[in-house]
Amino acid sequence: MIIPAEKELRSVLARFAQARIEHDVCPTGLTSRTLEDTTYTLCVMTGARTAEEALRTADALLEQYADRTSVSREDEALAA
Repeated sequence: MIIPAEKELRSVLARFAQARIEHDVCPTGLTSRTLEDTTYTLCVMTGARTAEEALRTADALLEQYADRTSVSREDEALAA
């Protein structure tokens, strides 16, 4: 699996969350298609087969991004 860039992953997660909220509040054909499209994108991006698996994978990736960022900040502080 190609690891998605943090910015793109966060963007798809935000679109997924918005689509899910809109569909839960007032389900229509459009909200259903939007949710399906964003779920598909999230699954492809994370290499998952279900939305639940994709969200778990996305959470793990975001933790890795956070760990990487904190390590590089520590390195910068030590170098200063």
